Amino acid sequence: MLSSVTKFLLGFFLAIAVLVGGGVAIALYFVNRTGIPPAKPVFSNDSPSVKAQAPKATEPGGGKSSLKPGNQAQSSPTSTSTPTESSKATPSPKPLPSGAYRGRVSWAEGLSLRSQPNQEAEKIGGVGFNQKIIILSESEDKSWQKIRLEGSEQEGWVKAGNTEKVNQQ
Repeated sequence: MLSSVTKFLLGFFLAIAVLVGGGVAIALYFVNRTGIPPAKPVFSNDSPSVKAQAPKATEPGGGKSSLKPGNQAQSSPTSTSTPTESSKATPSPKPLPSGAYRGRVSWAEGLSLRSQPNQEAEKIGGVGFNQKIIILSESEDKSWQKIRLEGSEQEGWVKAGNTEKVNQQ
């Protein structure tokens, strides 16, 4: 009878030890997993090499950053001046190509300028909110527009529906 009680007590303490040890191991596993930051998500329309090279500027009043061609990245940490927008450039005196018209970006976060009319195409720059542009043409399916930045020779493709026509004066 004594050996049965001894076996029972030994089994009971062994079971408690296994449960406590397993609980501690699982707790440590989850605590360590929450201490590791998750990997940065990469979306299909992102190009890390282009994103690392492109300068970023803050839109006044929006608080959002957008890519703008022509703005240089400033290394001074105390620089708080607002970047000049190319929308203040004087209209180009040369006539527009046939079928082209003047417009502006109506999407509040600005647009990505792409080399081809698709989401997977390389980003070649950006266009800020309210920036003046010249819409040169549209893709066959009317979902992309080829634009030229006003006051610049840079051309590229943006998603249609994010621009609006500007009346001529």
